[in-house]
Amino acid sequence: MPLLSDENLAQLSRLELSAKQIVEGFLIGLHKSPYHGFSVEFADHRQYNPGESLKNVDWKIVARTGRYYVKRYEEETNLRCYILLDHSKSMFYGSGEISKMDYAKRLAAALAWLMIAQKDAAGLYTFNHKITSALSPKAFRSYTAQIFARLVQLEAESTTDILSPLHEIAERIKKRSLIIIISDLMEDDQKIIQTFKHFRNHQHELLVFHLFDPYEQSLEFRRETQFIDSESGEKITVNPWQIRKEYQLRYNGFYQSLKESCHQLKVEYNPVSITEDIGSLLLKYLIKRKKGL
Repeated sequence: MPLLSDENLAQLSRLELSAKQIVEGFLIGLHKSPYHGFSVEFADHRQYNPGESLKNVDWKIVARTGRYYVKRYEEETNLRCYILLDHSKSMFYGSGEISKMDYAKRLAAALAWLMIAQKDAAGLYTFNHKITSALSPKAFRSYTAQIFARLVQLEAESTTDILSPLHEIAERIKKRSLIIIISDLMEDDQKIIQTFKHFRNHQHELLVFHLFDPYEQSLEFRRETQFIDSESGEKITVNPWQIRKEYQLRYNGFYQSLKESCHQLKVEYNPVSITEDIGSLLLKYLIKRKKGL
């Protein structure tokens, strides 16, 4: 791995802090809800009983809430998680302060931090038209530094070819695992479903976070606008109001097709706006999962 630049090191520090804050907030949220466990079953916290050793008291939660909770660990983990992150050019679009890629990095970092904090093994694949890096799952806290270092170095590269890299990854992963895909899925919906089938045929559990920018959903541009395909460079100038209705019809049809196909395949499909709070997203997903929806 190339040495990190000063800018990368600053990004790494911010990413680590962000992941830590998101996960701590998420865990506190768990204490306020009747739902416990992420993905399969994972260690969490329980209330401290007077007379117990203070060794495993989580003092950060004490400082935040004034309540005493004890860290509860599983001796071993049966969960092996692979985070698959798309960094093709379309992922670097953002109509606001952050791009889809910024959001994806924060989400991937939070998931890796959460998995490893619960003694589960987390790894990372990055891809565009090919696999660009692969970190095998490990359950050591220090391993998050390697994952985060790779995340901060990701740049907009090449086009998206959902089929090739994901099919290759599906073949590489031999043991049954939790596969988390983070992408804007800029590809034909039937091709996307074929890759999902490949993972399911290998008995993997599949969780998909389908990222979108709000403007991609609404097309609420007010003036004549030139749209540039971030991957092919093709340009087109239109009045958005003239095509908005047809665009939204096709856009919603694309999402509905994916949703229905994923339901049939028993794939956890989650369309996510990059304006959504990541801690809330994790808690919402957990509650949905526990209810069996």
